[in-house]
Amino acid sequence: MTWVRMVGSSEQTVSVRLGERSYEVTLQQGLLATVGTRIRQLTNARKVGIITDRHVARHYLKGVLRSLRAADFHATAIVLPPGEPSKSMPTVERILDHLAKQRFERGSFLVALGGGVVGDLTGFAAAIYQRGIPFVQVPTTLVAQVDSSVGGKTGIDHRLGKNLIGAFHQPRAVLVDPQTLETLPRREWIAGLAEVIKYGVIADQAFFEFLERSMADLAALRSADIIRVIGRSCEIKAQIVSEDERESDRRRILNYGHTIGHALEVLGGYRSLIHGEAVGIGMVQEANLSAHVGLCSSNVPERIRSIVLSAGLSDVMPRRTFRSLWSAMQHDKKAIGGQVIGVWPVQIGSVVIQKIGRETCAEWFRGLHVRRSDQGATHQSKVVRKTRIARR
Repeated sequence: MTWVRMVGSSEQTVSVRLGERSYEVTLQQGLLATVGTRIRQLTNARKVGIITDRHVARHYLKGVLRSLRAADFHATAIVLPPGEPSKSMPTVERILDHLAKQRFERGSFLVALGGGVVGDLTGFAAAIYQRGIPFVQVPTTLVAQVDSSVGGKTGIDHRLGKNLIGAFHQPRAVLVDPQTLETLPRREWIAGLAEVIKYGVIADQAFFEFLERSMADLAALRSADIIRVIGRSCEIKAQIVSEDERESDRRRILNYGHTIGHALEVLGGYRSLIHGEAVGIGMVQEANLSAHVGLCSSNVPERIRSIVLSAGLSDVMPRRTFRSLWSAMQHDKKAIGGQVIGVWPVQIGSVVIQKIGRETCAEWFRGLHVRRSDQGATHQSKVVRKTRIARR
């Protein structure tokens, strides 16, 4: 079944099929200039609020405001500090205060112009303001374009866990302009590739193999296949969300790499690792754990590690105690009854959802640190040998 259809020569649409909540993801170069007319096709409302951050506003806010006003919208903007710390209740209260003061009504629209943080915040505010108002996602980062803007998950962080407070609230549309990636900091681009890799591992062996061949060029922004990568990622996510909107079963496979990844974000105070970096480490280590319990062969984590490294991401677990890691994983939304429900690869393109208990995870973690010590000893030995040779 194909979920992506071509419209003309330069536009793609991906359908997210959810009955009366269905919508389309539209991909087109230069799409930002037409945001106003596209949203006008969805509503007769006058008021639109744009939520964005300072970095994105500097590049794109004026153009989007101009497009909305040309389409006869009364548009106002709320510009937030960038970064994960903005995903907080005080930020949501700031957005709600603005909407109330501007007398936004149930038919008024919100536009999320930015990355995953902006999208999650905007969607959550839209979900709870007057018990729900419509919003549109206009993602400007790779991680948002291929993942967080699609599927209706909205929310904010809590100091004990990522995305612990939130709601399912589907957007009316997702409008993707790949040109926004040209102003994306390299660190953000590389981090977004983690979510792209995830789709190959969980659902599409052929896509993973394509990424193995193409990753060096993709990471260096030399590839002409970037739109293809975004489109295929959206296609996979749309199909999974259409089958399981509220994460009761199949949709949970989208959490691959996130069980450990989210825990690392929490332990770093949402500052030391950005989301995709944590997911990259999480994918490698969750594959190692899967091999440890016999769910997959050692070749699977080796291939995942190789592609993660070729993307420019790290595979190395930060130095944490097992107790702190397990505690952070226990605050994950997927933990039940003292066990962590994780997503574990069985082969490239196929995963299982299964509980992992504390002792099993602790045994894997001890082995991880033994391997790290062995690697450190090997490195130290090489340094000593080089030093002796230099002295001669």
